[in-house]
Amino acid sequence: MPMFSYPFMQNAYLVGTLIAIVAGIVGVFIVARSMSFLAHTLSEIGFAGASFGLFMGWNPLIGMLIFSIFASTTIGQLGIKEDRSESLISSVSGVAIGLGIAFLSLSQKNASAATGILFGSIFSISTSNIFEVIILAMLVLVLVMLLFRQLRHFAFDYSTAVFSLKNITFIQVAFLVIMATTVAVSAQVVGSLLIFILMTLPASAAMRLGRTVWQMIGLSIFFAILGVWLALVFSYWTNVPVSFYIAIIEAGIYFLSLAWTQRR
Repeated sequence: MPMFSYPFMQNAYLVGTLIAIVAGIVGVFIVARSMSFLAHTLSEIGFAGASFGLFMGWNPLIGMLIFSIFASTTIGQLGIKEDRSESLISSVSGVAIGLGIAFLSLSQKNASAATGILFGSIFSISTSNIFEVIILAMLVLVLVMLLFRQLRHFAFDYSTAVFSLKNITFIQVAFLVIMATTVAVSAQVVGSLLIFILMTLPASAAMRLGRTVWQMIGLSIFFAILGVWLALVFSYWTNVPVSFYIAIIEAGIYFLSLAWTQRR
């Protein structure tokens, strides 16, 4: 029986494609603003949030959203200044991993629950989770479209945006909320430990090949979708987690883009 005849594969491709689009778009702004390290940290904070959700008996996505949005906006309000960002983010990252382990231990859930949080569980995603992902993904896309010009200025030319954008604080907080929501949504595919791969590697490759912002966004979406689609096929054939193949494929695309730009 063809794999696309199974409802779980249809759901996986629907959710995976939507998440790849969101991660591909937001990732360009993350990489342009040099916030890849923060995206990595938010993935670890998301792990703590999802573990807390399990501990409280909630949907892990809710816990991940709460922790990610609170942490991203808090770090943003503290400034994310170049001279202290690495120390601040490293400290938060360490605390988040510790909290995640503690909440998982206290929740007394089985190993499959922990594996789902860490590495994603797209093949077992429920109908209610699908609607949650669709709503959150659409919310992110609408916010990006409404604030596109300001976000482009903020991400690609921050030094002048500080002086020319009157609502720079609002844009920064909005961007951090968009990033945090994307982290929570993307965890459905790649898990909390590897979210930053889907959010940064396709965008990094696209920014080496694209000449305009729209070209970068288009290429980033293409690379993200390609990675997710191929990973789903390989995972179905081999029964190896999707996140493993996404990491390998996206890293391969990035190294190919690196080699291509060095040859020009």
